[in-house]
Amino acid sequence: MCQSKQIEVNDPRFLELDKFLKKLQGEKGIAMIALQKAQQLFGYLPLEVHKHISARTGISVAELYGVSTFYSQFLLEAEGKHRISVCMGTACYVKGAQNVLDKLCELLNIKVGEVSADGLFSITAARCIGCCGLAPVIMIDEEVYANIVDLNELEQILDNYRLKDAAVGAASLASPGGKAEAEDPA
Repeated sequence: MCQSKQIEVNDPRFLELDKFLKKLQGEKGIAMIALQKAQQLFGYLPLEVHKHISARTGISVAELYGVSTFYSQFLLEAEGKHRISVCMGTACYVKGAQNVLDKLCELLNIKVGEVSADGLFSITAARCIGCCGLAPVIMIDEEVYANIVDLNELEQILDNYRLKDAAVGAASLASPGGKAEAEDPA
Protein backbone atom coordinates (compact mmCIF):
# COMPACT_ATOMS: atom_id res chain seq x y z
CA MET A 1 0.00 0.00 0.00
CA CYS A 2 1.21 3.48 -0.82
CA GLN A 3 0.80 6.02 1.95
CA SER A 4 -0.20 9.55 0.99
CA LYS A 5 2.82 11.80 1.35
CA GLN A 6 2.35 14.76 3.64
CA ILE A 7 2.09 18.03 1.74
CA GLU A 8 4.86 20.43 2.75
CA VAL A 9 3.83 23.84 4.11
CA ASN A 10 5.98 25.57 1.49
CA ASP A 11 4.22 23.75 -1.38
CA PRO A 12 3.58 26.38 -4.09
CA ARG A 13 0.02 25.15 -4.49
CA PHE A 14 -0.78 26.73 -1.11
CA LEU A 15 0.17 30.14 -2.55
CA GLU A 16 -2.22 29.62 -5.44
CA LEU A 17 -4.94 28.53 -3.02
CA ASP A 18 -4.29 31.62 -0.88
CA LYS A 19 -4.75 33.89 -3.92
CA PHE A 20 -8.07 32.20 -4.64
CA LEU A 21 -9.24 32.41 -1.01
CA LYS A 22 -8.29 36.09 -0.83
CA LYS A 23 -10.77 36.80 -3.67
CA LEU A 24 -13.51 35.18 -1.57
CA GLN A 25 -12.67 37.12 1.59
CA GLY A 26 -15.77 38.39 3.37
CA GLU A 27 -18.18 36.21 1.39
CA LYS A 28 -20.46 33.73 3.15
CA GLY A 29 -20.84 30.03 2.35
CA ILE A 30 -17.46 29.55 0.70
CA ALA A 31 -16.56 26.16 2.19
CA MET A 32 -17.65 24.19 -0.88
CA ILE A 33 -15.92 26.51 -3.36
CA ALA A 34 -12.72 26.58 -1.28
CA LEU A 35 -12.62 22.78 -1.05
CA GLN A 36 -13.29 22.40 -4.79
CA LYS A 37 -10.38 24.72 -5.62
CA ALA A 38 -8.12 22.94 -3.15
CA GLN A 39 -8.96 19.55 -4.64
CA GLN A 40 -8.33 20.92 -8.14
CA LEU A 41 -4.86 22.02 -7.00
CA PHE A 42 -3.85 19.08 -4.79
CA GLY A 43 -5.92 16.24 -6.27
CA TYR A 44 -7.33 15.36 -2.85
CA LEU A 45 -8.01 16.99 0.55
CA PRO A 46 -5.68 15.81 3.31
CA LEU A 47 -5.86 17.26 6.82
CA GLU A 48 -3.08 19.77 6.06
CA VAL A 49 -5.26 21.34 3.37
CA HIS A 50 -8.30 21.47 5.65
CA LYS A 51 -6.20 23.21 8.33
CA HIS A 52 -4.81 25.68 5.79
CA ILE A 53 -8.26 26.64 4.50
CA SER A 54 -9.51 26.96 8.07
CA ALA A 55 -6.65 29.27 9.04
CA ARG A 56 -7.26 31.50 5.99
CA THR A 57 -11.06 31.62 6.10
CA GLY A 58 -12.07 31.15 9.73
CA ILE A 59 -14.21 28.14 8.77
CA SER A 60 -13.63 25.41 11.34
CA VAL A 61 -11.77 22.27 10.32
CA ALA A 62 -14.80 20.32 11.58
CA GLU A 63 -17.14 22.16 9.20
CA LEU A 64 -14.76 21.72 6.27
CA TYR A 65 -14.33 18.04 7.07
CA GLY A 66 -18.11 17.67 7.31
CA VAL A 67 -18.50 19.08 3.80
CA SER A 68 -15.61 16.95 2.49
CA THR A 69 -17.05 13.73 3.82
CA PHE A 70 -20.66 14.47 2.88
CA TYR A 71 -20.09 15.09 -0.83
CA SER A 72 -18.70 12.18 -2.82
CA GLN A 73 -16.85 14.52 -5.21
CA PHE A 74 -14.22 15.11 -2.54
CA LEU A 75 -11.31 12.74 -1.95
CA LEU A 76 -9.58 12.58 1.43
CA GLU A 77 -6.87 10.24 0.16
CA ALA A 78 -4.72 10.46 -2.94
CA GLU A 79 -5.74 8.30 -5.87
CA GLY A 80 -3.55 6.36 -8.24
CA LYS A 81 -2.85 7.63 -11.74
CA HIS A 82 -5.43 5.11 -12.98
CA ARG A 83 -8.67 4.69 -11.06
CA ILE A 84 -10.16 1.20 -11.19
CA SER A 85 -13.88 0.90 -10.42
CA VAL A 86 -15.28 -2.59 -10.00
CA CYS A 87 -19.03 -2.71 -10.51
CA MET A 88 -20.73 -4.36 -7.57
CA GLY A 89 -24.29 -3.90 -8.86
CA THR A 90 -26.61 -6.89 -8.72
CA ALA A 91 -25.92 -8.23 -12.22
CA CYS A 92 -22.16 -7.91 -11.82
CA TYR A 93 -22.18 -9.27 -8.29
CA VAL A 94 -24.19 -12.37 -9.30
CA LYS A 95 -21.75 -12.98 -12.17
CA GLY A 96 -18.63 -12.86 -10.00
CA ALA A 97 -17.72 -9.22 -9.36
CA GLN A 98 -16.50 -10.04 -5.84
CA ASN A 99 -13.97 -12.49 -7.34
CA VAL A 100 -12.85 -9.79 -9.78
CA LEU A 101 -12.43 -7.27 -6.96
CA ASP A 102 -10.54 -9.78 -4.80
CA LYS A 103 -8.21 -10.70 -7.68
CA LEU A 104 -7.44 -7.05 -8.47
CA CYS A 105 -6.69 -6.36 -4.81
CA GLU A 106 -4.41 -9.40 -4.75
CA LEU A 107 -2.59 -8.39 -7.96
CA LEU A 108 -2.08 -4.82 -6.74
CA ASN A 109 -1.45 -5.80 -3.12
CA ILE A 110 -3.96 -3.21 -1.89
CA LYS A 111 -7.43 -3.00 -0.39
CA VAL A 112 -10.38 -1.04 -1.71
CA GLY A 113 -9.69 2.67 -1.28
CA GLU A 114 -5.91 2.29 -1.31
CA VAL A 115 -3.23 3.22 -3.85
CA SER A 116 -0.74 0.73 -5.27
CA ALA A 117 2.89 1.07 -4.14
CA ASP A 118 3.91 2.36 -7.58
CA GLY A 119 1.19 5.03 -7.43
CA LEU A 120 -0.36 3.82 -10.68
CA PHE A 121 -3.62 2.31 -9.45
CA SER A 122 -6.34 2.90 -6.92
CA ILE A 123 -9.40 0.73 -6.62
CA THR A 124 -13.00 1.38 -5.62
CA ALA A 125 -16.15 -0.70 -5.49
CA ALA A 126 -18.84 1.05 -7.54
CA ARG A 127 -22.57 0.60 -6.94
CA CYS A 128 -23.37 0.28 -10.65
CA ILE A 129 -21.53 1.27 -13.79
CA GLY A 130 -24.61 0.83 -15.97
CA CYS A 131 -23.40 -2.00 -18.19
CA CYS A 132 -25.51 -4.77 -16.63
CA GLY A 133 -25.77 -6.78 -19.84
CA LEU A 134 -21.97 -7.03 -19.97
CA ALA A 135 -21.46 -8.20 -16.38
CA PRO A 136 -19.10 -8.45 -14.64
CA VAL A 137 -17.60 -5.09 -15.55
CA ILE A 138 -14.69 -2.96 -14.43
CA MET A 139 -13.80 0.54 -15.48
CA ILE A 140 -10.26 1.90 -15.56
CA ASP A 141 -10.35 5.64 -15.95
CA GLU A 142 -12.96 6.01 -18.73
CA GLU A 143 -12.37 2.59 -20.34
CA VAL A 144 -14.91 -0.18 -19.71
CA TYR A 145 -13.82 -3.83 -19.59
CA ALA A 146 -16.74 -6.24 -19.90
CA ASN A 147 -17.44 -9.92 -19.30
CA ILE A 148 -14.48 -10.40 -16.96
CA VAL A 149 -14.97 -14.12 -16.37
CA ASP A 150 -11.34 -15.19 -16.82
CA LEU A 151 -9.57 -13.61 -13.86
CA ASN A 152 -6.20 -14.19 -15.53
CA GLU A 153 -7.00 -11.45 -18.05
CA LEU A 154 -6.91 -8.87 -15.24
CA GLU A 155 -3.12 -9.15 -14.98
CA GLN A 156 -2.79 -8.47 -18.72
CA ILE A 157 -5.10 -5.46 -18.47
CA LEU A 158 -3.00 -4.00 -15.65
CA ASP A 159 0.24 -4.76 -17.51
CA ASN A 160 -1.07 -2.87 -20.56
CA TYR A 161 -1.48 0.25 -18.42
CA ARG A 162 1.98 -0.22 -16.92
CA LEU A 163 3.53 -0.59 -20.38
CA LYS A 164 1.67 2.42 -21.74
CA ASP A 165 2.85 4.55 -18.81
CA ALA A 166 6.43 3.30 -19.19
CA ALA A 167 6.35 4.15 -22.91
CA VAL A 168 5.04 7.65 -22.22
CA GLY A 169 7.75 8.15 -19.61
CA ALA A 170 10.46 6.91 -21.97
CA ALA A 171 9.23 9.14 -24.82
CA SER A 172 9.21 12.11 -22.46
CA LEU A 173 12.82 11.44 -21.41
CA ALA A 174 14.00 10.89 -24.99
CA SER A 175 12.73 14.22 -26.35
CA PRO A 176 14.79 17.43 -26.05
CA GLY A 177 14.29 19.09 -22.70
CA GLY A 178 12.70 15.93 -21.28
CA LYS A 179 9.25 16.89 -22.53
CA ALA A 180 7.17 15.10 -25.11
CA GLU A 181 6.99 17.16 -28.26
CA ALA A 182 3.62 18.25 -29.58
CA GLU A 183 2.83 17.34 -33.15
CA ASP A 184 2.97 20.14 -35.69
CA PRO A 185 -0.67 20.95 -36.58
CA ALA A 186 0.35 21.97 -40.13
